[in-house]
Amino acid sequence: MSASGPKNLIKRSVDVALAAVALVLFSPLLILIGVTIRLVMGSPVFFRQLRAGFLGRPFRPVKFRTMTNNRDSRGQLLSDGERMTRLGIFLRRFSLDELPQLWNVLVGDLSLVGPRPLLAEYLPLYSAQQARRHEVRPGITGWAQVNGRNNIAWEERFELDVWYVDHWSLILDARILWMTMRKILTGDGIAHKGHVTMEKFLGNGHQKS
Repeated sequence: MSASGPKNLIKRSVDVALAAVALVLFSPLLILIGVTIRLVMGSPVFFRQLRAGFLGRPFRPVKFRTMTNNRDSRGQLLSDGERMTRLGIFLRRFSLDELPQLWNVLVGDLSLVGPRPLLAEYLPLYSAQQARRHEVRPGITGWAQVNGRNNIAWEERFELDVWYVDHWSLILDARILWMTMRKILTGDGIAHKGHVTMEKFLGNGHQKS
């Protein structure tokens, strides 16, 4: 799928318009969350981690921080469950930690809808079919998120991502945005079983059962 095709230009225009409006509308909430994180967890307020974007190009999405940087006696970061704060759980429950990514949409790193951007270190681990998820811009939400969010296996998630690449339309995007709002309200599938977040992708044939 060409990033400069007519359909993609329309999608990009919709992304920019909606992201700009959302940033203005949510600016008081963004400020409130930022101040609260600063008071509860200290600095930094934002969390940025290298992810793979369109065609696998690296970028750093901006999210609100939900975990502390607490370490053990050897200087190693504690597990996600041990570092997750009550504030962080609340922010993730309602996907409020995702709001700063509207900026990434404005600058062109993200789309509102698309396969979720995953760690750049996963790039060598994908099969050729799974790597097709990078044929479109990644999104804040996507087809896999509304069909299980984090509570599905990696292989199924990648199948859903590629399905989206092959079936994308503005109508589908609108449907996904609507379904996303319902998912946020119910909190369905926020974490993978046994994890406070999605378990790490180890490569095909190497995932835990």
